[in-house]
Amino acid sequence: MKAVDIRTKSTDELNDQLLQLKKEQFNLRFQRASGQLENTARVGVVRRDIARIKTILGERARAPEAGK
Repeated sequence: MKAVDIRTKSTDELNDQLLQLKKEQFNLRFQRASGQLENTARVGVVRRDIARIKTILGERARAPEAGK
């Protein structure tokens, strides 16, 4: 997922997607611990997507404060 794609979504959509990614991350952790994880690169991709979404949500939260 690219940052440009994330910026076009609403805050509610981003919060929903963040929740989905956190659930996926949780499941991937369990798969890795039990030795069932096949696509190990997916763990890193999910982590980066979570970070991108959090970054953009933070930017949006700080945007009104920048005008003060």
